[in-house]
Amino acid sequence: MSIEIKSPTFPESVADGTIANWIKKEGESVKQDEVIAEIETDKVVLEVVAPFDGVISKVLKPAGEVVLSAELIAEFEEGGEPERDQKSSTEDLPKPTKEIKTVNTNESKSKVNGPAVKKLLKEHDLDESSIDGSGKGGRITKADVVNHLDKSLEDVKATKINKNIDTPAAVSLSIASTDRLEERVPMSRLRSTIANRLLSVKQETAMLTTFNEVDLKPIKDLRVKYGEDFNAEHGVKLGFMGFFVLAAVQALKKFPVVNASIDGNDIVYHGYQDVGVAVSTERGLVVPVIRDADNLRLADVEKSILDYSNKAKNGKLSIAEMQGGTFTISNGGVFGSLLSTPILNAPQTAILGMHTIQDRPVAIDGEVVIRPMMYLALSYDHRLLDGKEAVAFLIAIKDQLESPEKLLLNL
Repeated sequence: MSIEIKSPTFPESVADGTIANWIKKEGESVKQDEVIAEIETDKVVLEVVAPFDGVISKVLKPAGEVVLSAELIAEFEEGGEPERDQKSSTEDLPKPTKEIKTVNTNESKSKVNGPAVKKLLKEHDLDESSIDGSGKGGRITKADVVNHLDKSLEDVKATKINKNIDTPAAVSLSIASTDRLEERVPMSRLRSTIANRLLSVKQETAMLTTFNEVDLKPIKDLRVKYGEDFNAEHGVKLGFMGFFVLAAVQALKKFPVVNASIDGNDIVYHGYQDVGVAVSTERGLVVPVIRDADNLRLADVEKSILDYSNKAKNGKLSIAEMQGGTFTISNGGVFGSLLSTPILNAPQTAILGMHTIQDRPVAIDGEVVIRPMMYLALSYDHRLLDGKEAVAFLIAIKDQLESPEKLLLNL
């Protein structure tokens, strides 16, 4: 039975998507709930799964095409049979009449093993008779075609090198230049969206950055002293990010304008603290949001961060989990960044940048001691936030991190 495969229903904030790739190809068998395609939107990559066991009979929207919400992208045969390796593909051969009693199988059977091999042969204009098959019965596999192409390329290079021995220098330069390979690929939809948003922020906001540094010895001592007990009690490690989120929440309560945003000629003050935590993935930067962070305990924050981090790495974040947010924290320190100026996550007013922890000599009570120090950066929209308030906000975060007991007392 033929079944229509449609793209997922997109949220209202997503107009369309792009077929990123077909994980399963036309004619390939799949199991129920197996991922067959990925659709990239401006925010996340959505998976299309097989509704039943069967075969993808026809792909209607190839990779790279734009699709709308719930648009037909493929046809699916429930319980269908995939192309079998032991049987030859005779779809291009005339059907024998009843008078034909015998057939020379060595001549009539194609050695091609599946549609993927046919596609490669067609794309590179290859004759299957020129390729030695390593499959059962001498059938040609995809690996055979790839190896044949690689060998052909090596032969061409070897020929050029041999000819180059007696050729002028100008020809030598021309041949050498052919080895300087370049590849042009289209920018992914997510990367394109990130690029446009960052450029828009730089052009449409009056962004400035203020810096400070924080002594993280008190927090490091807490982690050493209570880390194992915390993990045993709550099932999650006691990290640094949880402290920064809670410190930011308390500072946002003291400076509500930092938690606000500009909407046209209006200032929108948010009566809640939804903190976005920037996470780097292979496809680009995503910012899942910890909702109502002011109502969460340290353990709850750490669990949310771990859950979002795992989802981001596996491409499982939903659009809803990344919408909204009133303030963002970005941790470039995990990559070794010592100092940077984070870019605003519009329409938010400010973003906090964390950096690598580095043992440095500092003066405390008139003595030089070695402490684990971190540079903090607060980028803010000067249209809404004055320098005095921005500096005071960053100092409020610093004070709470250097005195963690203030977090427990909500001071």
